[in-house]
Amino acid sequence: MAGATLSATGSFRGSVTVPQGLNFVVGDVLGPSGFLSTPTEAFNTEVHVNRFYMDYYDGGDIKQFHTDLSLFDLNGKEVMRKTISVNDPLRYGGITMYQTDWSISALQVRKDDEGPFNLAMAPLKISGDNKLYGTFLPVGDVNSPNVKGISMLARDLQSIVLYDQEGKFVGVRRPNSKLPIDIDGMKIIIEDAIGSSGLELKTDPGVPVVYAGFGALMLTTCLSYLSHSQLIASFCVHFVSYSGKSKIWALQDGTAVIVGGKTNRAKAEFQYEIDFLLDKVPEIVESSLSKQSDVASG
Repeated sequence: MAGATLSATGSFRGSVTVPQGLNFVVGDVLGPSGFLSTPTEAFNTEVHVNRFYMDYYDGGDIKQFHTDLSLFDLNGKEVMRKTISVNDPLRYGGITMYQTDWSISALQVRKDDEGPFNLAMAPLKISGDNKLYGTFLPVGDVNSPNVKGISMLARDLQSIVLYDQEGKFVGVRRPNSKLPIDIDGMKIIIEDAIGSSGLELKTDPGVPVVYAGFGALMLTTCLSYLSHSQLIASFCVHFVSYSGKSKIWALQDGTAVIVGGKTNRAKAEFQYEIDFLLDKVPEIVESSLSKQSDVASG
């Protein structure tokens, strides 16, 4: 309960999508979630996205995506560098950075050996959970209301589909392949596809408290499985212990023996423990009682 309360009132959260090669400051992304939220020195850390890339299955579907991040302090010194991926976050100064999403920010394109031009990619609405991004390279008078150009579509960073000014399919090119494609008399080369990394940042001061509570719960649960038995008897004047689990106190009271005990577990075995302990008790015979009576009368 304490951990959940601390998390709700003292944490920070935020998300950001950063193109490859650009920076952001942690404090500009994180926002407080409660009145106990207090920023730390780590909020001044600057994060640089060195590289964003993807892994693919043999069929072409996305398998995993990664971001190579560098962290810099106020003096511009790199204090940490790590490549993160889904389920493998970066932790620094109480801040956790998760890889949660991706997008395509731009295409670098050459036209007739001119450029490269950075063409911004825009997300297109399609059905389902699939992603599709598109951009447009204008041809001719860009100020004309009926400007035409070359359309380019991509669903990931592997390949770019190109269409001519009439919207007809021309071909597919892979970024960095350097292979030109002729469209309406122009030589087009796709230099690179620049990805953007979707990151989620958060601080959660209640996590250590929650983990400590779970640890204590697990410990007490394990201890509850340990068998403990206690046996109380009234028949002699010495103390006997068996296996550290059963205890017996004895007080002589003639020939009468009263035995009692309790256990938290292993109740079936407890009966055998009682029998074992009673077998260890020396038998009080009548001759012994007579001698004790003679001594008492003498």
